[in-house]
Amino acid sequence: MSKVLIIGPNYYNFLPAMSEAFSDLGWEPLLLPYDNPIHPYTAWMKWRYKLSRHRDVLQEKSRSAFREEVMARFDSFRPELVFVLNGDILDERTLDAFRLAGAKVALWLFDNREWLPRSASQAGHVDHLFCFDRQDVEWFRRQEGSAPVSFLPQACDTTIYRPLPGSRKDIDILFVGNLLHSPKRKETLLSVIRSFPDRRIVVYGLYQPWYKGVAAWLCRPYKSVFKNRNIPPQKVNELYNRSRVVLNIHQELQRDGANPRVFEICGSGAYQICDANGYVRSLFSPGSVAFYESVPELVSLIREALDGDKCPQASDAHQTVYTYHTFLSRMQAVLAAFPELN
Repeated sequence: MSKVLIIGPNYYNFLPAMSEAFSDLGWEPLLLPYDNPIHPYTAWMKWRYKLSRHRDVLQEKSRSAFREEVMARFDSFRPELVFVLNGDILDERTLDAFRLAGAKVALWLFDNREWLPRSASQAGHVDHLFCFDRQDVEWFRRQEGSAPVSFLPQACDTTIYRPLPGSRKDIDILFVGNLLHSPKRKETLLSVIRSFPDRRIVVYGLYQPWYKGVAAWLCRPYKSVFKNRNIPPQKVNELYNRSRVVLNIHQELQRDGANPRVFEICGSGAYQICDANGYVRSLFSPGSVAFYESVPELVSLIREALDGDKCPQASDAHQTVYTYHTFLSRMQAVLAAFPELN
């Protein structure tokens, strides 16, 4: 049985989903997750990092220790393929060591390259690079010395995001996502809240944490709507199933690709209204997901959905995601880039 070493950030259930997909494809996986911004992100390390006057030195020391652990596990496991998600904790020397030992190395940038400053230098030290934004694919193809590059969108973890029969639709409008660094999301949601004062609207995601200013935290608007905290994926799926409309607003840097919510919302069987881009529009049959270009159009689409029944459209989108956009289909695409391993 072929072996794959999977290295990536310890973020929700992405790595286990990849591991399960490789297992289903007949591979033996080994997971090596890491924490950001410091590894391991224990309570002691967290406060040590926050209070340190030399965070970069402390971070590099922790990452160096992790790389030593990675090489030790690599030497004992001897995988044919090393699959790296983001890879910001690794350095070029480590990636080169994998290849010198005979393993193929794939790097999947699960975020925009601007958020992953090490990615540009790593692109020449892997055998294949996968990007989740098509504009990033074109950017890397123009870089001298870059590995072959392919577009690989994000995906739905079907073990978590799935319909829950019998769920009561007691939420009118739902949004789940990071708000802290996205003025676009905040402004859009505030417009929606003002437009539907009599509807039950729920927003989960870090919005105004107390450590960013106690006064701002105490005076934050719409406290009953903005829950101001993150929640685990299982809870997210439950909320999707309870919602008549689920909004998806991409972050500012997302240009020509899809965030995970595109697939997770539809995977849960919920009706999605999403900000428009060419790639996401191309994924679904007309009407199964609604797309808006402006806030007034968004408000109109929400009103239409709340006045009717969008369950048939949501069911159609769910079928599309479960057929074409699972982690199993993504890992099949990864292995197709390495025919010599099949």
